[in-house]
Amino acid sequence: MKECSTAEAETRWRQGAQPCGSVSQFACCVLTVLIAWGISVSAQSSKAQDQYELNDSHFHLTNYIQEGIDIHKFLEIMGTKVGRVAVFGIPLQQQWSYRNSGDRAPTYYLETDSPLYYYSFTDASIAMAYKSLPKEQQARFDPMITGFNPADMYAADHIKRVLKTFPGVFTGIGEFTIHKEFVSAKIAGEVASLDDPALDRILDFCAESGLLVIIHNDLDTPFPKPGKPPAYLDQIRSLIKRHPATTIIWAHTGMGRIVRPVQNHAAVLESMLKDPAFSNLYFDISWNEVAKYLMASPESARISADLINRYPDRFLFGTDEVAPENQEQYLKVYSLYDSLWKLLTKEASGKVRKGNYERLFDEARSKVRAWERINIETQ
Repeated sequence: MKECSTAEAETRWRQGAQPCGSVSQFACCVLTVLIAWGISVSAQSSKAQDQYELNDSHFHLTNYIQEGIDIHKFLEIMGTKVGRVAVFGIPLQQQWSYRNSGDRAPTYYLETDSPLYYYSFTDASIAMAYKSLPKEQQARFDPMITGFNPADMYAADHIKRVLKTFPGVFTGIGEFTIHKEFVSAKIAGEVASLDDPALDRILDFCAESGLLVIIHNDLDTPFPKPGKPPAYLDQIRSLIKRHPATTIIWAHTGMGRIVRPVQNHAAVLESMLKDPAFSNLYFDISWNEVAKYLMASPESARISADLINRYPDRFLFGTDEVAPENQEQYLKVYSLYDSLWKLLTKEASGKVRKGNYERLFDEARSKVRAWERINIETQ
């Protein structure tokens, strides 16, 4: 057999023809082709992302009454500033009880004493918004499944049903809530728990399917007594350890509106970041309330930056905005972190703003699409 060039080998391989040289020579040529393709695709992807300043790992297209911004309008707001966005609704609907508020329709959970309830249609709404976009625009979004009750043993079945109904759409689940100030107590039905087998069932399925997880769980209760350990730290550590094959992003590093940073907050996070048992755990620094605490003083900003610089692969930026009206409003949280970006190394800043998003969400996309190919019959 005569030897052939890499180009000839690629052509014959594409056409399914026999190699024109020895098997080993052909294999080397194919390997060269694959490497070249990989470099080309990677370069194209990097080039496409270079034009953007950030990705957003935490964005709500709709609010607590399931109203929001049209996804086409949101693309205009993203503009050339934001490359990719993890997009989801809110899994809870605020009830409008006439007995409670009369003709005054609440639009937020703090505006009424009426309960919240799980609203599963949010997943279909997000999926249809995503599917209304052309392919090149779809590539800028990672839709997430949120419309499930984490206290329901059937929740994992809901997630699986969503994947089978909307193949090729979703990348992960969340943001969903277990313990959240003011919210948890308002939800009708059983209270969610970090020890609930229903939650274990959900995270087991995420490991099986490759779905990325964004979970909101306050590290502590509002107004804790001084000296008491964080209320939920041991439970969430146990949960993460039980699911080492599930990639988990802990939203807001466990903080809330009035759930302040716990004592030695950075040290608490670092105790997990340096422990191999938590290698599947990541943190997002989304929400203006979180930025308020992290950027409260030059000292707090320095502590935050030092921690991220030590573990640059484990943090992601997110806005946690809900249906913004313009780019200035949308990127308010990003602007609040101006001093943080200056304190981070160039490498850490790039990873937190863009690189970690691309790595985690691309991996999840690939795994979920593979699961769908195996588990969904061709229609």
